[in-house]
Amino acid sequence: MNKKRVTRLAEYFFTVWVIVTLNFLLPRAMPGDPFLYLSSDVGEEVIFSEEQRQYYLAYYGLDRPVGGQYLSYMSELLRGNLGHSLYYNEPVSHIILRRLAWTFFLVIAAVILSTFIGTVLGSISAWYREKWLDKFLFFNLIIMSEIPAFLLGLVLLFSFAAGLGLFPLSGAMTHFAGYENWWEKVLDILHHAFLPVIALTIARTGGMYLLSRNSVITVLEKDYLRTARAKGLSEKRVIFRHVLRNAMLPIVTRVFLSLGSLVGGAILVENVFAYPGLGHLMREAVMVRDYPLIQGIFLVVTICVLLANFIADFIYGKLDPRVNDYSETYGG
Repeated sequence: MNKKRVTRLAEYFFTVWVIVTLNFLLPRAMPGDPFLYLSSDVGEEVIFSEEQRQYYLAYYGLDRPVGGQYLSYMSELLRGNLGHSLYYNEPVSHIILRRLAWTFFLVIAAVILSTFIGTVLGSISAWYREKWLDKFLFFNLIIMSEIPAFLLGLVLLFSFAAGLGLFPLSGAMTHFAGYENWWEKVLDILHHAFLPVIALTIARTGGMYLLSRNSVITVLEKDYLRTARAKGLSEKRVIFRHVLRNAMLPIVTRVFLSLGSLVGGAILVENVFAYPGLGHLMREAVMVRDYPLIQGIFLVVTICVLLANFIADFIYGKLDPRVNDYSETYGG
């Protein structure tokens, strides 16, 4: 293992440690404690006697000094134990696994759609640079990129769900639905996910459009394209083999590096549509001060973002070997 990889691995471990520590401290900095919110409905306050409250604090180890709680938390975490939810009364890992798939579905669908649409529109805009089509796309997509995903979600919810009744108001599936086959279930899931995915896609497409437009413009100005045309290569081959291949490098990197912000946007959008992913679960956990669940969600999100960064570095090196050659030569 070379020096660069060791350094990068150490950076990942240090980042995880910092995030884990913040995850432990921040929930405990919030006012109140979990035992003020143990009720049948999220957010309702139940008044326990002081004796009952102290009993629960001692039972779950929350009466100990923060340093002792931290060491206990880290010890359990190293064993792969994310803890036990105080509100749901079951292992945190089980709860997160049930919700994680829904968030991944929204995020991956939005990534695929926004990357494809943004890249296509950006390439068209770059090809017709300074023409009316370029100006039209640039103006409209810049405006769309400035609108937060949750605000787009609210507009879509009020317009197409509450107003026109074309889509469900909330949830990921129809409650108590009897599906005759798996295809009906898939269609129902897609029907519920359509508006959240569209909100995330619209919010993300503008950024992908600008990146692909600038990347394609940069490639179009390279000398080797004139050489390729001088060799008699067809315009189609020049575009797909030389232009898009080189322009895709920053786009691929952006896809993975921006997953963190997209997960953050998904968390807000899920709460708009009451979609049962990590975002909606996070809101519930914060409302009832469920420390282990909050810590587990943040940790899972952190690992997903770091993993996306690692994959981005790996793919970038495969697409452009010059990156690895430069790093090995100069130790960068």
